[in-house]
Amino acid sequence: MKRAKSNLKTILDERNIPIRQLAKDTGIQFETLRRLYHDSSKQYSRDTIGRVCEVLEIEINDLLLLVEDE
Repeated sequence: MKRAKSNLKTILDERNIPIRQLAKDTGIQFETLRRLYHDSSKQYSRDTIGRVCEVLEIEINDLLLLVEDE
């Protein structure tokens, strides 16, 4: 079975963008982005995913990867 995995950590690390800066730029709460960054969310809000993609100028498939469940 496959599951969605957040790639936000890789993207932010490559761009040297702190989570707090992304929170400020997106208007999304730090804690919500922290969970996405650490891939500890069980569900993703469409609005959150859309806003992160918009601000970072990426596609959804850049942010969420489909991986085999462990």
